[in-house]
Parts: sequence; structure tokens; C-alpha cells
Amino acid sequence: MNLIIDIGNSLAKVAVYQNNVLTEKWTVSTEALSEKISEVFSNYQNIRNVIVSNVSKTSFSWPENAIRDVKLLELSPATKLPFNNMYGTPATLGNDRKALAAAAAKQYSSQNVLVIDAGSCVTYDLKTSKNDYLGGAISPGLKMRFRALNTFTANLPLVEQQQEFHLVGTNTVNSIVTGVQMGFVKEIDGMIDEYKAQHDNLLTIITGGDAQFLSINLKNSIFANSNFLLEGLNYILEFNISQ
Repeated sequence: MNLIIDIGNSLAKVAVYQNNVLTEKWTVSTEALSEKISEVFSNYQNIRNVIVSNVSKTSFSWPENAIRDVKLLELSPATKLPFNNMYGTPATLGNDRKALAAAAAKQYSSQNVLVIDAGSCVTYDLKTSKNDYLGGAISPGLKMRFRALNTFTANLPLVEQQQEFHLVGTNTVNSIVTGVQMGFVKEIDGMIDEYKAQHDNLLTIITGGDAQFLSINLKNSIFANSNFLLEGLNYILEFNISQ
């Protein structure tokens, strides 16, 4: 049984996998992480392997009941990966992007795959049919774009995401919503088109907090998978256990 811990800037995801099947998952604040880990170890006595991915500066203390006969893997630039990492600066490749590429390698080993993670930032990651990870792109996420307009202008308000938006905004709030959300969708559709033009039979996976929004609004055919990053971390753990 594996325990997966993915620590972000403000939230952490914790998941239990058994025989490569997700058993249960939780999302907690980083402040509550130690308590959640203790609870998980109390409820799941058969955990033997743990992977920790930390993309923040947050540190946490292991609860006493978690310090036992378990193998701990902390994802780092030295961790062995289940794909050929062709990134020009592999030491700077984020843990989240490694995990997404690993999930693509496991589930779609012989296909060209573009993974788009739409969260705080939008990341694009390309894994080829030869199991080569080539890299991709990074751009601001949806909430970051709304905040930027408010932060770097004197008079524009901070606006929240809306389900409906139209081409012509009839007031300032609607104009911001249209500009940010339609621009966001058109950017991603355009990026998918560019990748498709260069890579045959490209499969596109969407994950992250804004995956649902994109799945409704994109013209390109995509597959949404909210657990793709967790599945990738579990595969990296299994890959290193088997070495």
C-alpha cells in the first residue's frame, strides 16, 4: 500500500493507493498536513511506501505514528523517472510536471501525449510515442490573470470567474470576464492546435483546478482526469521500488 503526498503552496493532497488503484484521497491545508498524515497511518496499517512531492517552501513534521517501517521517497532532481527526460535543464523541472509526464508514460506509453495542468499556472507537457519527455510551456492560470488586472492597474476591480461569458462585455466587470476567460480558452485551444500540427495522433489530457471549466469551453477534443498527477506520483514510486 502506497501513501502519496503532494504539497502545494497553500494546499496539500494526500492519497492512498493499493495495487495501483486509488483507495481514498484528501485535500487539506498545509497547516493540517501532519495531522492528516497521522490519521491516515492510523486508518491504514498496511502502508509500506511513501512518496513526497513538495513544490512549496513548506516544511512539516512527521507524526510519531508515521515513523515506522516504511520506505520514503522524496521526489527530487536525483529521483529516477520512468521516461527519457530530454528537458534542457532537468534539475529545474518541477515535481508536478515530472508526475504528469510519468502518468502519461504509464497510461499512454506508445502515444504522443500533451498534458495540460490548469491550476495556479497553466503547464503544457509533451511526452512522445518514444517515451521521450520534451518539455512544454508555462503561462499564468485563470485566477492569476484576474489578480494581475487588479494588482497592476489603478481602477480595475478584482473579478471572480463566471460560468457564462460573451464576446462583447457590456460593463467593466463583464469586459474583464470576457477578456480573461475567452483569452484563456483561446490560448489553450491555439496551443493544442500548434502541438497537433507537429505531432501526429496527439492525445490531450486536461487536469488541475480549472479542468472542468476547460472541458466545457474548449473546441479541441480532450480527456479530463482530476487524479492524473497523483497517478503519476504513484507510478514514480512504484518505478523506484522496482529498481
